[in-house]
Amino acid sequence: MIAPKLLHRDNRCAVGLKKAAFESVEGMAAHGADGVIAASDVAKAAPDGYTLFFASNTPVAAAPALRKSLPYDPMKDLTPITMMGYFTFFLYVNPAVPAKTLAELIAYAKANPGKLSYGSGNATGSVGGAQIAALSGVDMVHVPYKGEPQALVDLLLGRIDLMIATPTTGLSHTKEGKLRALATTLKERSPMLPDVPTIYEAGLPQFTITSWGGMFGPAKMPKEIVARLNKELAEVMKDPEVARIIANQGFMLSASTPEELQSFLKDQIAAWKVSVKAAGIEPE
Repeated sequence: MIAPKLLHRDNRCAVGLKKAAFESVEGMAAHGADGVIAASDVAKAAPDGYTLFFASNTPVAAAPALRKSLPYDPMKDLTPITMMGYFTFFLYVNPAVPAKTLAELIAYAKANPGKLSYGSGNATGSVGGAQIAALSGVDMVHVPYKGEPQALVDLLLGRIDLMIATPTTGLSHTKEGKLRALATTLKERSPMLPDVPTIYEAGLPQFTITSWGGMFGPAKMPKEIVARLNKELAEVMKDPEVARIIANQGFMLSASTPEELQSFLKDQIAAWKVSVKAAGIEPE
């Protein structure tokens, strides 16, 4: 199973798959090219149920909008098994920015065009930041980084003013008062920072950038194998201890049918293309 580091911190999902009578389940971290390499490898694998891909939205929904070409078609070359859930992202600002709410941030940005800069270390951060600027009608400078850790250093030092990032990156600094969280991109408030509103509550109901994860396999997987995996993963996700541990890592579990994931993926690909175009980002 190729998956983000999220599943490697607690192996209960792998244990759940093993309980499904598969001889062995081994997790391999998905490294390189925002998951595109891993997705390509899985697309070429035998559809026997032994090679699975816990994909974030980046390689299967964002990449078709951000890249001119891909070595696979997410809708045709991968088999959807189940939605796994949603990654928590927060909008963080350096405390020097005179804004304690999203509305105040937007007002300050409008009064000071081109003064604020936002960093990003992934697709969600870059397109999400651009969408906030576009929806708010503000001019902010985008500063891309290779990853969130590099952007975090500059955010803490005040070299950039804000960024959309994961709890792993900014939660501890927020609790220490070194950063300020203005909103979460989740549909509901995060138990990690329950006093922080959703971005929709905070005044941007049109925001569409959702960071999620789903389980996929190669194309043409037999329906009985897909059904079995879907059932076993749903059972694993019902385990309160699994949900608690995964939630503490910033991931909110949410299962689905294969058909629901396929429909969701189709909608997400379309939404990312619209968002990327509206943000003025050119595919590379």
